[in-house]
Amino acid sequence: MTKKERFEKVIEYFKVNMPVAETELDYNDPYELIVAVILSAQCTDKRVNIITKDFFRQYPDVVSLSRAEVVDIFEMIKSCSYPNNKAKHLSGMSKMLLSDFNGKVPSDINDLQKLPGVGRKTANVIASVVFNKPTMAVDTHVFRVAARIGLSTNAKTPLETEKQLVRYFPEEIIPLAHHWLILHGRYVCLARKPKCNECGLTGFCKFYKKQKTS
Repeated sequence: MTKKERFEKVIEYFKVNMPVAETELDYNDPYELIVAVILSAQCTDKRVNIITKDFFRQYPDVVSLSRAEVVDIFEMIKSCSYPNNKAKHLSGMSKMLLSDFNGKVPSDINDLQKLPGVGRKTANVIASVVFNKPTMAVDTHVFRVAARIGLSTNAKTPLETEKQLVRYFPEEIIPLAHHWLILHGRYVCLARKPKCNECGLTGFCKFYKKQKTS
C-alpha cells in the first residue's frame, strides 16, 4: 500500500465514523480559546474546562486579563500543570494582544508565535480551529497516531510529522483531520495500551500489522 493510498483509507474511514470532530476545550471566542490552549499544555482538556469556567467569569476579555496581577492569575489556574509559567504567559499574552494587535487574536501563524506561551503547536490550533486555516497542530496524540498508522515515516520531530501530514491530507480537510487524529489517540490508540480490538483502522495500520507478525 502506498502512502497516498493509506491516507485515502484513513480519510474514508473517519469521514464515515467521525464526520464531526471538534476541540474538546470549551470556548466562545478567539480570546477564550487562546487562553484554554495555553492552559492545555501537558494538562487534560477536562481539567482546563474546569479551570476556565471560573477564569472567564473573572477575566471575561483581554482587557480584564491584562490588568490582572500574575499572582492572581496563578491562584485561578494553580490546579493545572506548570501554573507559574502559564500565569506569566497569560499575563504577557494579554498585554501583547493589546499593545501589538489592537486586542484581537491574530490569524497569522507567525504573529501568533510572537505571543508569550504560544509555540507552533498552539499557533496551529488557533489558526485551524478559529480561522479554519489548513494548519496541522502536532501534539503527542497526533505524533503517535500518525507514526503508528504509517501516515508519517521516520519523523523525529513534531514539525517533520506536520510537514508530512499537510502534504498528503487535502487542504480543505486538514482542520478536521487534526481532530480525527487527536481524538483517535485520546480514546482508541492509547500510548501504553492501544485498543486495537476496537479500532477500525487495523486493516491498513502499520503498527497493527507489525504486532500481528511479531
